[in-house]
Amino acid sequence: MRDFSLLLKTPGLARIVATQLLARMPAGMFSIGLLMHSEHVYGNYTSGGAVLAALSIGMAVAGPVISRQLSRWGTLPVLLTCLLFATAALTPMILIPLPLWAMTMLAAIAGATIPPVQPTVRTLYPKLVPHHLVTPLFGLDAALQEIIWALGPVGITTMVVLLGSVTALLIVVALQLVGVVLFIFEPPVRELRIPKATGGFGRVALRPAVLLMTVTSLLLIGSLAGMEAAVVAWFGEGSTLGGFALAISSIGSLIGGLIMGHRPLGPWSLPIRLLVVAAGLGLASMASGFWTLSATLFAAGFGMAPAIAAVSSVIAASVPFADTAEAYGWITTGQLMGAALGAALAGVAIDASGGGAGGMLVSFGIGALAAVVATLFRGAQPDLRRPQGHPHTD
Repeated sequence: MRDFSLLLKTPGLARIVATQLLARMPAGMFSIGLLMHSEHVYGNYTSGGAVLAALSIGMAVAGPVISRQLSRWGTLPVLLTCLLFATAALTPMILIPLPLWAMTMLAAIAGATIPPVQPTVRTLYPKLVPHHLVTPLFGLDAALQEIIWALGPVGITTMVVLLGSVTALLIVVALQLVGVVLFIFEPPVRELRIPKATGGFGRVALRPAVLLMTVTSLLLIGSLAGMEAAVVAWFGEGSTLGGFALAISSIGSLIGGLIMGHRPLGPWSLPIRLLVVAAGLGLASMASGFWTLSATLFAAGFGMAPAIAAVSSVIAASVPFADTAEAYGWITTGQLMGAALGAALAGVAIDASGGGAGGMLVSFGIGALAAVVATLFRGAQPDLRRPQGHPHTD
């Protein structure tokens, strides 16, 4: 906790953390909101899963390309252009009852142009604090981002119930506009200069540490996307209980991040954290009521933020500064491919089983695979408990 207090005393850091959290808050709302909106429009969760998959695939395909442009054009032009295009694609999706093919096409465009706030801020963080505080900063960021997943699901489900899915999603679009603009105009963000990448496009993704973090991120977020869809289906579109259950999971993640996120990483750190997630999801697949489900999701959440923090710390320690934006872009691509996979598979399982239990089993299976992969290939990541040179000075 001492490291966290030192971080909050760093001039301007708290404001950057707050504005990027606000800019990313819609991430905790769009998925459930679009799932509920699509189910209302088309009458089934498979269509909703297809829309979410298109959104995620758009982000996954474009993520590394757009992140690489941050070093070419600068943060302000890239973030602002993406914001305008994403807003232009999302608005008709919400306002007009389009056929499914048109909805998925616009979802893919919106996903491809979502502003790359996360790669930007995670590239910036190591420039703002001393080297020994980088891992605690990523831990704090991963823990605090659970506010997104605690408030987001509750907020969007409540707004959908009270205001309808159209009004609720328009509010989320407005929130994204305000948050990204505030983030862009923070001086360290606006002034961030990333050197030209050291190699050809995609070469950084072939580094063993980056490849391992990308695959494990894909599986981790895939399991969480499946869990999210399963919880929504478990309680039904008109209930706020699903949002509260997801919020309880996020509270577990927040606590886990604050307790473990600052600790130096060894080869077993990520596998153990992913095993905690998988164990909780396995118990959730056998739950029978709100409190039992919430308790098991809380347990799963305890490993989520620490696992995400571990991924960010490994990238920061393994990749030269000029390549970090693209590396984080590939991590985001992995995460979003996982979200597409998890949402699509869970949607099919939900419709086939007639409830959320099938989707939760899918979530558990993907989460268990993440723990296995991280265990088998743990040697690909550096041991951050040992003093070592920092790639940002390379």
